[in-house]
Amino acid sequence: MSQTIKLPPRIDGAEPLVLNNAARITVIGANGAGKTRFCRRMQQDASSPIFTMSALHAIYVRDSLPESPLEGSIDSLFLEADKQNHYIKVDATTEFERVMFLLLHDEFMEMLKFKSDMHSSQKKRMSGMPVTKLDRVIERWEEIFPNNKILRQEGRLLFTSGSGDDSYTSLRLSDGEKAILYYLGSVMYAPRNALVLVDDPDAFIHRSITQALWNVIEQLRDDCTFIYNTHDIDFAVSRINNYCVWVKSFDAASRTWDYELLRSDENLSEELFADLLGSRKPVLFIEGDARNSIDSKLYQLVFTEYTVKPLGSCNRVIESTRAFNDLASFHHLDSHGIVDRDRRDDKEVAYLRQRRILVPDVAEIENIMLLPGVITIVAKRRGKNPDDVLGKVKQSIFTQFSHQLKQQALQHVRHRVKKTVELRIDKKFSSIGELEEHLSEFPAQINPRGMYESICREFHGYLAERDYLGVLKVFNNKPMLNECNVAQLCGFDRTDRYINYVLGILKGTSEDATMIRNAIKRTFDIE
Repeated sequence: MSQTIKLPPRIDGAEPLVLNNAARITVIGANGAGKTRFCRRMQQDASSPIFTMSALHAIYVRDSLPESPLEGSIDSLFLEADKQNHYIKVDATTEFERVMFLLLHDEFMEMLKFKSDMHSSQKKRMSGMPVTKLDRVIERWEEIFPNNKILRQEGRLLFTSGSGDDSYTSLRLSDGEKAILYYLGSVMYAPRNALVLVDDPDAFIHRSITQALWNVIEQLRDDCTFIYNTHDIDFAVSRINNYCVWVKSFDAASRTWDYELLRSDENLSEELFADLLGSRKPVLFIEGDARNSIDSKLYQLVFTEYTVKPLGSCNRVIESTRAFNDLASFHHLDSHGIVDRDRRDDKEVAYLRQRRILVPDVAEIENIMLLPGVITIVAKRRGKNPDDVLGKVKQSIFTQFSHQLKQQALQHVRHRVKKTVELRIDKKFSSIGELEEHLSEFPAQINPRGMYESICREFHGYLAERDYLGVLKVFNNKPMLNECNVAQLCGFDRTDRYINYVLGILKGTSEDATMIRNAIKRTFDIE
């Protein structure tokens, strides 16, 4: 059931926001921003019954039950049921165990009532067993885990898996399975039309089933409004018809909050936007992915003052940086992007830098590992002669570049022609004839052969002058890092160990870390 929810007082004195027809609310924000207090204040101001769930607290042993549990909570319901239980001694040390007891207790009481009703003169013709809370929990459990079963046996719940293993008790469930069973069982006891606060709904639960679980639970209790306090951005944006509230800070003295209602933007996905709002640092969009690319591992250690966000392609980095800066009045976060230089010329690089896109003076990320300031420090720390190592690496790079010079020049020409065509054709034409005439002039205007010969002269100049940094700026050749033997010259048997050694230095605060960090920043024209 949708409700009207008034949000807590605002730090700027403005009227608190009011959320109309709220079926679910997701609260996100950085650690220490005051999200938990924010959610508690929402509960305090609510006119509806309150119910809280947290698997993080439910599956671990607590010292004892609270003396005065919140009315309607699992603890209070357990104490009430325990008073009615005259048959067995209950030793439920966790909220998870208390939920299991409540499900079995209610099952037992329903069966007694059913049997009593069957023997009454008025209802002798009753047919069909009552659907209990436990029935509904088992049905949803087997919906989430199609190959698993829950069995009722001798007053206990037993579990079986699709692997064919023998049945086992809830004590042998994983933390993730316990969390799922806890949420399914606990939500059955939420009061009618309750405001249900869920703390860390993704805790212990694998990402692949988190969304499906909460879809099931929301359907199971569609009379309730759910408030999620979460750090999981994927979960936050997975909720349908969801109000997403970004809590930025909390003022303890006035007990007010700085918060905004998060809106999606057509040029910047809500998922990405929400992810970045969880940090108070400026943002740095980069190429590559978080797990496998050098970009993410390296730039997080070099640009420590930024939240580094890998986006994959260079086009997405450029577009996201532009879109995020367009929304600066909303989020007040500074943002930049980094893209590889690849085959961009100085004019294209200058254009990007004006638009807050950092471009290094090396062709690609691997070339950063070949900067003199990086090689010499690693060699020295490994007990090698830095000048000797750097000299041999340079010679290898010059040799490789000499052998590939014409092919490299051709690739640069291809890139420049492509960019020129994109720019020249990006205009309006009144007729097909005008477009044909415009295109017919292209070969003479572009002059690819003249461009090729000019680039070849530039590249030969780098070799003649032994301009090592000049070569690194234009040489796109990923195998180069491995083929120049820098790792072996520094005493490593593999290139990845050389890279990890550099990253290891940057994780520290030594003078060497500062020198490497500064050497890398200088390639971006940053002092």
